[in-house]
Parts: sequence; C-alpha cells; structure tokens
Amino acid sequence: QVQLVESGGGLVQAGGSLRLSCAASGTIFSIADMGWYRQAPGKQRELVAVITRAGSTNFADSLKGRFSISINNTKRTVYLQMNSLKPEDTAVYYCNAHVTGWSTKTFWGQGTQVTVSS
Repeated sequence: QVQLVESGGGLVQAGGSLRLSCAASGTIFSIADMGWYRQAPGKQRELVAVITRAGSTNFADSLKGRFSISINNTKRTVYLQMNSLKPEDTAVYYCNAHVTGWSTKTFWGQGTQVTVSS
C-alpha cells in the first residue's frame, strides 16, 4: 500500500505564498507522476498541476504563472509553490500519485486546507 502525506496548508492573506509538500511512502516500485488537485466548497475537484518523474508538467491554465510544481524523485516528494494567492484559491488541496508496478494504481492524500483571506 502507498501513503501520501501532505503538509504546508494554512491561512494566508491575499497576495501571499504557500508551499505544499506531499511525501509518498510504502510499497512503491516506481512513481509515474505526482500532482495536486483542489476542491472548493460546493465545487468539483479540479486539476492544479501534475509533474511526471521526468519533470514534464501540466497546469490548469488559470494557474500558470502563479503556481509551480517540482518533484524530488529520491525523496518521492512533490512540491507545489503557490504565489500571489487569491481568495478564490481557497480549497482543500489533495495530493495524487500514479504508482506503477504490475499495474498502475492511483493514490490520494487526505487533503490539506488552504484558506486565503481578502
């Protein structure tokens, strides 16, 4: 089994920054990619950013330029740097990983709350 543990969420004023971390542990043969999704109250979960083991990234168009994602393959940790935060960025942020082995499985973290005050 694979566990994803997120950290770094919290309360920040508009215009501020936060850095989220997500560390994967457990029985892992290889991680194909890791990423972040978010879910605001009353809304569907949406993609924030994904990064592959090789470093290729995919972002939600609305977040390009403010958010960046990086991965440390040795530590099996993905980071989300969020700058110029806006109140509409308030959501629970979930870490996601696609782990390969005999098959590819998807795992989710428990979520971390990010609240941006105006």
